[in-house]
Amino acid sequence: MTVTVPPTRSARKTLAVCGGTHALHDGFTDLLNVLYPLLQAQFGLTYAAIGALKMVYSGAMASGQIPSGWLAGRVGGVTVLASGTVLVAVGYGLAGLTGSLYGVIAGLLLAGLGGATQHPIASTLVAGAFPGLRSRTALGTYNFTGDVGKVALPAVFALVATALGWRQALLVIAAIAVAGAGVILLTLQSAGMAAKSKSDNAVAGEDRPWAFWLLFAIHVSDSAVRSGFLIFLPFLLKAKGADLPTIGLALSLLFAGGAAGKLVMGWLGARLGVVLSVVATEGATTALILAILPLSLTPALVLLPLVGVMLNGTSSVLYGTIPEFVAAERRTHAFAVFYTGGSIAGASSPFLFGLLGDFIGLQPALVGVGALALLTVPLVWALRPAFHSALGP
Repeated sequence: MTVTVPPTRSARKTLAVCGGTHALHDGFTDLLNVLYPLLQAQFGLTYAAIGALKMVYSGAMASGQIPSGWLAGRVGGVTVLASGTVLVAVGYGLAGLTGSLYGVIAGLLLAGLGGATQHPIASTLVAGAFPGLRSRTALGTYNFTGDVGKVALPAVFALVATALGWRQALLVIAAIAVAGAGVILLTLQSAGMAAKSKSDNAVAGEDRPWAFWLLFAIHVSDSAVRSGFLIFLPFLLKAKGADLPTIGLALSLLFAGGAAGKLVMGWLGARLGVVLSVVATEGATTALILAILPLSLTPALVLLPLVGVMLNGTSSVLYGTIPEFVAAERRTHAFAVFYTGGSIAGASSPFLFGLLGDFIGLQPALVGVGALALLTVPLVWALRPAFHSALGP
């Protein structure tokens, strides 16, 4: 049974620093979308070559999460998290200093491996600092902070790259990463010592493997729906008459709604319960996807922030529930497996849905995306016995 305790000062510090780390690492990843066109111009790369560069980084991040969790169990999560942030600095620093394509490739590999440490370890630290139902809200807040970094750091990188060049901009990002690692090491070590002295007051979650794997399946499906919708949305809007700036506006509206959804649904999940929250968000996702299909451009744009809330809101509820199904000593590995599954689903589903779209057409394929969201409802319903009465349905 999980006991809810009032958040301590060290718990709030842990959430603040882990949230800041999430913002940094998500920003480190998304700034690559600004870097790739600059590399294309510098080295005359084809689109396939740019895709290969993206695969180097994404592959390193996906493959490094489970080993990061294993390593954290042996040398400490804070140490691995800080070291991973330093490795991001080394990778971007190497790419910036060498200025060569091979240096960029090596740098992206190192930065991806460093970035792999953040999600499983920071999530575990937040879950440990906020036991019981509070973990749902805390992890929802942590989940939201990544979107702040996705907005801020690419903008910083773009400004510096415009003024000084992409190599210098990467060195600035590397310096930010080094500073972030120092903050992680200093603040989270002290917060961890404070939490350790109070560990007898918090009861760990109980191992319920069948419930964790059901949650994992829901997460994989949810990630596939999100990526599938994103790959088709620009083409759907173009068919409705949108030009390139309007498509950019539409994506901003969707992502803004997604950021709000991560924060709001983490809070609602702690109050309404996981089953009701996820059934509501997945059902609404299906309904909204189907509703957008026949609409003209302007009404579709109006609906996009709400679509974003539903598409991304489920993730906060799912992440926040993991601690209830996994004992504390196995939690970092569980988060690593969970995030890795989502990464693989997010990477593979655009290709699979793309094949479907080529075969049956754009709008029918989007109906398929919406149907996949609805198929998660029976999985969520099957989770009901896993929750203790104290935790809510």
